[in-house]
Amino acid sequence: MFPYSFHDLRHTVASLMLAENINPKIVKEVLGHSDMTVTLDIYSHVLPVVHQQTASQYEDMLFGSQ
Repeated sequence: MFPYSFHDLRHTVASLMLAENINPKIVKEVLGHSDMTVTLDIYSHVLPVVHQQTASQYEDMLFGSQ
């Protein structure tokens, strides 16, 4: 028997998408959530990584790549 459920795979896909800085609106649509807050509430554990990546990108925009 397959050790993972469909829900496990769905959660993994959503987490990976957010970790790769894919727009949460797109993730919401892929998952079929009716509201963005549902997506962000469930997957907020991934967002610290996204925030760090965004801060680095913003720093590069302001000061150039180092």
